Order: sequence, then C-alpha cells, then structure tokens
Amino acid sequence: MGMGRLLGLTPCPHSSSLPRPRPRRSAMALRAAVYVALTLACFLASDKGAVCGASAPPALSGLLPSYDELYYLGVRAYFKEEWEKAAEHLEKSLSTRQALHRTRRRCHDECSTAGDEIAARLDTENGSSWDLWALDWIQRRAECIKFCLGQVVTPAGQLPVSSDIEYEFGARNPYNFLQVTYYKLGKLQKAASAAHTFFVANPSHLEMRNNIEKYRRMSGVTEDAFHDRERELEKHWEFYDAAILAESSSDWLRAVERWKECVNETLKQTDDCRAQCVVASQRFPEEVDGIQGVYEKAAALSLSLLSCKQMCVALVSTRPGRISPQEDFLPLQLERLHIAQYKAGDLKGAVQTLRSLLLFYPTDADSLSNLQFYSESLEGDAEAQATGPSQEIVSYVSRALEEKKLLYFGVENLDFKFTDPDLWTPEDVVPESLREGWRAEREQLNEKLKEGETVLEVDDSGFYAGGPVPLVGVTITMDDQALNGTNRVVLDGVLSEAECSTVMQLASVAASVGDGYKGRRSPHTPHEKFEGLTVLRALKLAQDGMVNQSDARLLHEIGERARILMHSYFRSHSTLYFSYTHLVCRSAIPGHQDGRLDLSHPVHVDNCILEPETRQCWREAPAFTHRDLSALLYLNEDFEGGELFFTDRDAKTVTARVKPSCGRLVGFTAGPVNPHGVTAVTAGRRCALALWFTTEKHHRDMEREQAEAMWAADGQSVVKEEKEDPDSTLAPARSGRSQTSRGRSKERERVRSGRDEL
Repeated sequence: MGMGRLLGLTPCPHSSSLPRPRPRRSAMALRAAVYVALTLACFLASDKGAVCGASAPPALSGLLPSYDELYYLGVRAYFKEEWEKAAEHLEKSLSTRQALHRTRRRCHDECSTAGDEIAARLDTENGSSWDLWALDWIQRRAECIKFCLGQVVTPAGQLPVSSDIEYEFGARNPYNFLQVTYYKLGKLQKAASAAHTFFVANPSHLEMRNNIEKYRRMSGVTEDAFHDRERELEKHWEFYDAAILAESSSDWLRAVERWKECVNETLKQTDDCRAQCVVASQRFPEEVDGIQGVYEKAAALSLSLLSCKQMCVALVSTRPGRISPQEDFLPLQLERLHIAQYKAGDLKGAVQTLRSLLLFYPTDADSLSNLQFYSESLEGDAEAQATGPSQEIVSYVSRALEEKKLLYFGVENLDFKFTDPDLWTPEDVVPESLREGWRAEREQLNEKLKEGETVLEVDDSGFYAGGPVPLVGVTITMDDQALNGTNRVVLDGVLSEAECSTVMQLASVAASVGDGYKGRRSPHTPHEKFEGLTVLRALKLAQDGMVNQSDARLLHEIGERARILMHSYFRSHSTLYFSYTHLVCRSAIPGHQDGRLDLSHPVHVDNCILEPETRQCWREAPAFTHRDLSALLYLNEDFEGGELFFTDRDAKTVTARVKPSCGRLVGFTAGPVNPHGVTAVTAGRRCALALWFTTEKHHRDMEREQAEAMWAADGQSVVKEEKEDPDSTLAPARSGRSQTSRGRSKERERVRSGRDEL
C-alpha cells in the first residue's frame, strides 16, 4: 500500500504486493505502524504542520523553481502591461509545472523497489523487531524519493501550492492571460493557440469564444494554431471519441483498436494520478490536530492518501472543466470493447474482455449470458474458451478492493469521510453497520442512471413557441403538446405541389454528391447517397445556363418564407439571420438495405455535443454553437422511411415522430431540449430544404448574401440583411472563475461534418 504524500514516500505499486504480517496483526495495524515512521520523521525534520522536505539543502542553479511564484510574477507583469515579461513568466510557470509532474512520476517509479530487500524479512520477524524492520523499509523509500526530487527540484518547488493556484491551473487560466498577452505582442498564432486551449476547458466563456472567431478571421493565423496545448493529458478522451465515431460508422476493427487504446490510456492516466498522490508534498490535514495519539494521526494520514488514490478514478473520468465524472468509465469501455470485438470477429478477445468486465460486476445477467454465447460460439476451441481476464484489470480491481476495505474500516471506526467513486464496489466490502445507507445511495444512483431523472426540460434559448403564423394558407398541424416537447412545431401548406415539383427537379439536375461533406458520397451511412445544393451554387449554374434562373430564385425565396414563419412563430427577440441553407437529398442505395439497422442521420443536437450517457449537451466546438433555430421544409413523400424523430436526452426514448410531405415545415430550437434524428431511407429519394438561423450577425450565411449581391448587381430585387460592422478589438481576459463551471469538455478530436445536416 502506498504511504505518502506527507513525506514524499513511495509505496509498492499495488497494495496486494505488501508482505503479509502475521495473522495476529490486522492490516490496519501494519499500515498504522508504518505511518508512525512517516509522522515522526516529518516532525523531526520540521516544525509541526510544515511540509516534510522543507529543510532540504539550498537550491542549486538549474533546479526547478516554484511554479506558483512564476505564475504570480507573470500575472503581476500582465497587469503592469509588461507583455514580454508576462509571456515569459506565464510560459515558464506552465512548463515548470509540467516538468515537476514528470519528475514526480519518474522518482515514484525509480524508487518503487527501494528497501525491498528489507521487506523480505517482514515475513519472518515479529513483535517490536517487525515494527523496526517495517519502519526501516519505509524510511528507505522516503530517502530515495527525497534524494531523487532534490536532484531536480528546489526546496521551494517541492512545497505544496495553494488551492487557489491549483484552481487557476485546473481551469487553465494561465492561457487566458497568455492569449491577450500574445495579442498585444502581435504574436497572433500563439494568441490563437492559447485562446483555444483555454476555451477547451471553458466552452461557456463567451468572450473567449468571440475572440477565437476573430482570430480565425485574422490574416496570419492558420488552422494549426487551434490545437489544445494540454492534449497529452487527456488522450484517453481522444481515443474514447474516436472509438464512438468508429462504432457509428460500423467500422468495428477500428473501434476495437480505439477502445483498446482508450482502456490502456485510462489505466496510464490513473497510475500517473496515483503517483502524484504519493510523491507530491502535502500539508498535514487540518483535522489531524484534533486527533489524539500518534497512531490515530498516522491512520488519518494513511486514509487521506488512500482516498486521494481512489479519487483518481473520478478525476480521470471527468472531462476537463466538467463538474461530474462519467460513471463506471472503465467498465463502460470494457463493455463496448467486447461488443466491438465480437462484431469484428475476435471472439477470443471478446471472451477476455468480458471476463475482465465480470471482475467489476460478477453477477451481471447480461454479461454472463454473453459469456455463455461466446463460449458456445467457440465450441471446439478450448484454449479460447478458457481465456482469462486481462492481468492489468485483475491488478486494478484487486488493488482497488484492498484500498476500499481499509477506507471503509476508517469510515466505520475512525470517523473518516470517504466518498466512493465507483458504482461497482461490492457490498461485502462495506461494513455491515454502513450497508443500509450505502445500499440506499447505490440504488438511488443506479435508478437515475438506468431510467434518467424525470426532470422538466427548460429551454433557456429565449424563444417561445406560439406566435402568429403570418402567411396565408399555412396551418399549424402539430404544436408542443402534440410533439411532446418544448419549442417544436409542424406547419403545413408552406409550399404548393407545383413549387415542390420545381425544387425537386432542380435537385435532380443540380445537386452534387457529398456537397458540404468534401465530396463524400455517404457521410452519414454507407446505405444512402447524399446530395446537396446551396443557393449560391444554384445561381451560378443558372448563370451558366444549366438550370432556370427562376428555379434558383425560388430556392432562395422559399428559404425567406421559412425565415418569416420561424421568426414569428417562435417570437424571436431579435433579428433572425440565415446561418446556413442547404437543399439536401438522401437516396437509398439498391442492394444495401437488407437487414439494415442504422439511421439515415444519428440522434444529435444542432448547437451542442450530446452525451447520452450523462444526459449532458456540451455547447462547444466542433458543434455549431451559434445556431439558434432549425427548420426542415420537406419537398416529397414518395419514399420509404426517412421520418424525423425527436428523443429524450438519452438519445433512445422517442418522444415524437414527423412524416415528411410536400410543403411541410418542421421548426424547433437548436438546443438540448430537441435531440433528433432521421430514420433510414430504405427506398426512394427524400429531399428537403434544411435551414438554420442565428441571432448572431457575424455568423450569418455569407454564401447566401453573395448570391443576393449577384442578383442585385443584375438589377434583380432580393431581400437582403444589413452588413455587420467589423470587430476590431479583442475582449479582455477575464478569469474563468467568473464563468459558469457547468460546461466543459475536452474538444473532441473526431471527424465531424462541416454542416451536420438534418
């Protein structure tokens, strides 16, 4: 078991590898005795309450300084507008912190075997002699760690930083200051990189979002600037998103590869976090002063360390900036991995992964049924049937259970406060006196996860359905109540049969394969062909004599018709601009429909990234966060499938369905209250005009305005929106602490379409 942040001691990597004391000694007694050494050593080395190691020799040049001091110097220079100095100190604070973490992990690994020759004697010693040998063993580890750190880090650099500094770096506020600093220095590429890195952890920071949009329009700023400088610390989320993407496209071999990478990286990040708990110096917990007796104090410190290690599970399973972890993160990965392995034809691998999953949930009926199915499928292959779980997962679970037993012992007997980060903790680990409350909490949490809390969805978009319908002949077919949701509407009679026929003919002649998706023929599903056409392209084809000018103008005009209806019915609080207009057709590919189970378009939300597992929707790139209202204007109904459907945030519970027909307009707010998808088009061709609207002027559809300008140049009247005044300044940096903490997730490194069609 690990021993400590207190003295910078390094324990055995796994608690199960500890030499077992004689039966008459409890596991807690062993650990308490060991911690007596830690406590006494610290008290002898420094004043009570000080951090051990503070009395180390004076620093030598070239050693790592205290990164919090560098940060303070950088912030002070920032407010003095000494930009060069601010950039230097802020960058040094970031690099020093990263170097310190790497050094701690290296020292942890290098000293993991220190004193093992002494530990071997613990199986043969007893009484006071056993205690002395145990103390000597731990002291060897402590000396190794202290010497290792002292070779690289100054004494001040080994001291713990304040909680305020931990928050500043956790919220990535140094990058907030850096983006303005580099902007003032004219280093726009670096400014954009800092802005993006900050925004990844603070997607609700509106000023930074606007700054990033301005950087994108500045000359000299390339797309390479918009990368996350903290990406290496969150690679498991990158693999996670890549695996989900591979699953969505039924690329099971790639999904297997990515899930394996995700599992391995999750284990690595967890080990890194645990090493920081062990090696990083820490002040004595304040409550220790109220505990009588050195054994009790040692036990409290021991439990604090174990709690830190256990909480690494929650830290690793929380995306940067988010306030809650993804429950059962590692078991979830294993579950999806074994399914991907089965679908990729790797039954032996699926058996190993499923047996690993069963270490977490040994009585799960679905897993046991799957294991039986896999075994039957492998009949005749005894070796594959007997494949055991991954040894890494065996060690992970064994170590966690040993630590949980000790922590719950402390909860029951020493009034220690511990919040278990895992749902899979078996009941027999929890003392009988605590089980009733523990069981009630677990049942309540499991119920929430399985069924989702019944909550009233509140749309904070500022739009309110129920306004007038200003066009003659247009009727309300379905409203919020009929659609079982918030801010949804179905309007009929928006187009005549003749207009539908004309636009359908235009699509047949002019729509190009993969338009808006870099020419990809089937961007959403391999079973359908996707074609698209914009107003600008239709106009250019008309000018070349390829289509009728009147048809191109009709495409523009019906979009304006939809905008008027959306603006009125949803009682828009400000001017409504076109964000994007796209005539889209989805055609079933003959011979590719048998046994089809996928969707024409997976469930999604138009202006945020839906995470069904947690029922959260993260309004961050690469989602089109500026979109406020969405609309679909259907052109035909002579096809099979292709229904629009709305769901709950779990992306599974269907709340409403809409069957397309000529002239039918479906409108809704583009936020998290309206997740939606499209059922598979299994025969025929489904065409619709997809429209998105925004209240943000600088996000209006510039292609549409270019078409309007070309018509105006030819003397043809068109409806045109006023031009935007150019923005010339960046918003000043402001602490992320003033922003809401509810939204954050690492920007997802995944392939997404440029348009995200409905």
